[in-house]
Amino acid sequence: MSVAENFKAVQNRLAAAARRAGRDPSAIRLVTVTKTVDLDRIREAAAAGASVLGENRVQEAKEKIEALGRIASWHLIGHLQTNKAKYAVKLFDLIHSVDNLVLAMEIDKQAAKNGKVQDVLIEVSIAGEAAKAGVSIGDTVRLVREAAGLKHIRVLGLMTMPPLSNDPEDSRPYFRKLRDLAHAVRKEGIAGISMNELSMGMSGDFEVAIEEGATLVRVGTAIFGER
Repeated sequence: MSVAENFKAVQNRLAAAARRAGRDPSAIRLVTVTKTVDLDRIREAAAAGASVLGENRVQEAKEKIEALGRIASWHLIGHLQTNKAKYAVKLFDLIHSVDNLVLAMEIDKQAAKNGKVQDVLIEVSIAGEAAKAGVSIGDTVRLVREAAGLKHIRVLGLMTMPPLSNDPEDSRPYFRKLRDLAHAVRKEGIAGISMNELSMGMSGDFEVAIEEGATLVRVGTAIFGER
């Protein structure tokens, strides 16, 4: 199948999962993950309707955005090093991967220099895996509260990656935990914090993520094939 056909199939699966959960499919955004994907295939995805493109690395994204322009909204979904924040705020509409205050403060500083308010998500290590980035569940409210005091970033919600598994159902409890954590943060009533976005679910488990409340699903392999 072509990229366009794969994209349409993923859209159909997304809509079906939303309907199973009693949700409006338009409430869920498909982030088309373009890591290592060549420009022609990215153009094909955009022509098929991909309105959000997700990149893992700042430098790769910079080269692609310079070549392609703003053919879609660009999101950073991978780990962000503090020294790359000055580039990230120029390139991305949403940064999914803020997991510490030092990084949040640097993004705030660089966004101020660029005269913008940078939308971000707080990345949570929902399973507590040492090898994965993310703030712990127990420290999430504190980080959100601290980030809320910064004038040039806006926290829109949370992001996570569950442990790898071949069974999508294995991800469900982790997605549920993130949804519950977002509710807990919302109850804190922190000024300027919406918690309306949940970025969770990838090619292997995005339908389960939608059933558990995802508003952003990050899909690459199901659209472009194996890397």
